[in-house]
Amino acid sequence: MIKHYQKIAVAIDFSKQSMKALDRAILVAKDNDATVQLINVIDTESFGSIAAYDLNYAEQLKEESMTKMDQLKNQVAAAGIPVVEVVIKEGSPKEILTELPGVELLICGATGNTNLEKMLIGSVAEKIVRSATCDIQLVR
Repeated sequence: MIKHYQKIAVAIDFSKQSMKALDRAILVAKDNDATVQLINVIDTESFGSIAAYDLNYAEQLKEESMTKMDQLKNQVAAAGIPVVEVVIKEGSPKEILTELPGVELLICGATGNTNLEKMLIGSVAEKIVRSATCDIQLVR
């Protein structure tokens, strides 16, 4: 039985893989007449001592992300998706992406911007697959 999705989220970190995930989300959303939620998580847990030097760093990243996310929102809308939401959160991507309220399908890249994190503490995609409460689709 194929599930009909009403709300599809796509994890965006602006990597090549997340752009492929966005393309897939558009296709799946069209097939399901679904809402697309673009979600970007500013990984403040990786900042470490940066915050001690510049308290505005997270806010600057958020503003830059909002500009890029607005462009992606327009791209998704131009592809024929009538309802597109943009969400930008601060915190741990591993935690935030596994707890998305109302989302029935999360589409994300199999790898993201940092391969170092994968070697040291395990990939975000792996954590999502193990812990998410919704269906997951990984894109290569």
